[in-house]
Amino acid sequence: MVKKKADSVVPVGKKIKKERLKKKMSMDRVANETGFSIDDLKQIEAGKKIPPVGTLLQIARALEIDSGFFLREQETDLKRRIKAYTKRTENYAYTTLTPGAENKHLKAFKVFIESMQDHKGVGYQHEGEEFVYVLAGEIEIIVGNHVNKLNAGESLHFNSGIRHKLKNIGKEKAELLVVIYGP
Repeated sequence: MVKKKADSVVPVGKKIKKERLKKKMSMDRVANETGFSIDDLKQIEAGKKIPPVGTLLQIARALEIDSGFFLREQETDLKRRIKAYTKRTENYAYTTLTPGAENKHLKAFKVFIESMQDHKGVGYQHEGEEFVYVLAGEIEIIVGNHVNKLNAGESLHFNSGIRHKLKNIGKEKAELLVVIYGP
């Protein structure tokens, strides 16, 4: 078995678990603070589920740490860092546009969704507001039961406390600017 290099990327689930244990927080407490099931949290910590940005924001809030802590990688090589930093799931990738924004209410991300794809079965829900601006492609944002279709140059501002989901409904990769406000 080959061991990982010392400078390899620490999976976000391991970072979450380490911080939770360091703060002596039970899974039950984190579940109550975030609204996620203990099973979901265990899967995230084990690396079996890769959490989207909204989930990371909620977990960071529950752990009382800056969400950027989970998004920053521990690599020194910039090219490797960017590649590891942006690729998060098969169909969905993001890059933070506000690194080091400790204790800030606004977080901005550049989000990419492959054509005709969504973020497999994930519905987002987090306290605050969200603004989405489509840079390229055609997307669908479902907020509650309301379906919004946006093309390049169009935007949507909504209450992110309502369950919402992003989906690329176009034939090209969608590129979005997403700004999340969390009180």
